[in-house]
Amino acid sequence: MASVIRVLLVDDDALVRAGLSMMLDGAGDISVVGEAADGQEAITATDAHAPDVVLMDLRMPHVDGITATRRLRARAHAPDVIVLTTFDTDENILHALRAGASGFLLKDTPPAQIVEAVTRVAAGDPILSPRITRRLMDRTVAQAGAYERARAVLGGLTSREHEVALSIAHGKTNADIAAELFMSVTTVKAHVSSILTKLSLDNRTQIALLAHDAGLA
Repeated sequence: MASVIRVLLVDDDALVRAGLSMMLDGAGDISVVGEAADGQEAITATDAHAPDVVLMDLRMPHVDGITATRRLRARAHAPDVIVLTTFDTDENILHALRAGASGFLLKDTPPAQIVEAVTRVAAGDPILSPRITRRLMDRTVAQAGAYERARAVLGGLTSREHEVALSIAHGKTNADIAAELFMSVTTVKAHVSSILTKLSLDNRTQIALLAHDAGLA
């Protein structure tokens, strides 16, 4: 039997939390283990409930979602974070992903897609809507010096790691990469871990950003 995905809800609107809780608990393989109304409460609740995935709002009192995401992701055994917000400005998207978020969704995302996002992120696959992905990549590639810096950083990878990084940038799962590059999923995971360590990154989304900065995808 597949393990249940433990989710923490972080939003200053109690009605939003209630709606998300009902939706996610009805998914079967997801359990909402806690709630928090701001970023500081999110950190305390994470200590208490050890969630696998945190659904994080951005604009909250006391400690905002980006700050809370950065603090959570800096920890050992950090939960994955999916930002769920109504504010989709380029700055918010970029800051959230740089802070270590594994996904960015809008609150008008259909319920089934939010459930899918939680499942995918828990399995190690980042999730971004196509609209947000395109906007984000256009912005990062356009930044002054981003191309040269990204090329230099990626130059430290082996040829095989470079291939895996490019596949990640194209949105492929570990299984997709394994089939395409004729290796086992376990080997793919080892390459991903090596890339993250070498490049001092937190997750696959940041690998994809770097590859797009370098003009490789």
